[in-house]
Amino acid sequence: MADLLSRWHAALAEQSPVAVATVIEGPEGAFGGKILVSPGDHTGTAGNDDLDRAIVEAARGLLEGGRTETVHFGPRGQRRMEDVAVFVQSFAPPPKMYVFGAIDFAGAVARIGKFLGYRVIVCDARAVFATRERFPSADEVVVAWPDDFLKTAEVDARSVICVLTHDPKFDVPVLKEALNTPAGYIGAMGSRRTHDNRTARLREEGVTDEQLARVSSPIGLDVGARTPEETAVAIAAEIIALRTGHSGGRLAERSGPIHASGPQETASNPFTEGRDPARAV
Repeated sequence: MADLLSRWHAALAEQSPVAVATVIEGPEGAFGGKILVSPGDHTGTAGNDDLDRAIVEAARGLLEGGRTETVHFGPRGQRRMEDVAVFVQSFAPPPKMYVFGAIDFAGAVARIGKFLGYRVIVCDARAVFATRERFPSADEVVVAWPDDFLKTAEVDARSVICVLTHDPKFDVPVLKEALNTPAGYIGAMGSRRTHDNRTARLREEGVTDEQLARVSSPIGLDVGARTPEETAVAIAAEIIALRTGHSGGRLAERSGPIHASGPQETASNPFTEGRDPARAV
């Protein structure tokens, strides 16, 4: 318990995201158990390894969105059971999602970003398009040139940047600026031809191949998306897959446990605090 408390205090002092999971209802041996959970580590126990794994996984999901709530499990971490109640308190602000380009696709991306627990900021230089009426689910709607706005925006390793402008005069400058940030995810919309042209322009601006490797373009997983809503789902799925270190393939075609431990525990995970930004995708 002393180690847990000292690490908790250290995380708060460093303003690092951390969650404390406390068993508030459950059988003897679990009741009162505490687990301290960070994006890449955890300490403490709720009584058995299976329950610990379930709690750590749930706490990390809540921590990503900066959410505090009570979750329930079976005595061995089983889903859909109510035997064990765990209060998870997150000490982290919600991660930020920056959506550049006030187009129809941006509205769908803003909605799903909010659903995932992000603080969503939509930005476009065209005041006629960047309005609260068009993006009611966004936390902020900013009228500014995207690259100028991003220079002063708060971006950390949990932030995601979605460039949907599909216009070189907007997306080349903002992508160049995005690559100067530690954002865990940078995605850009466009066809493969658009991507190739944009890549060439960025190289002319001095952007290296190592930097370009951080840009997910065309944006999203390959699920055959066509509509704004389908595209938003594909983008959200890619963000989740990169954050958790998964490939994004079909679960039916993969063997082993669904919620395999490992990727989030490693420093190479693109969304792990303190990782080298150059390793992000």
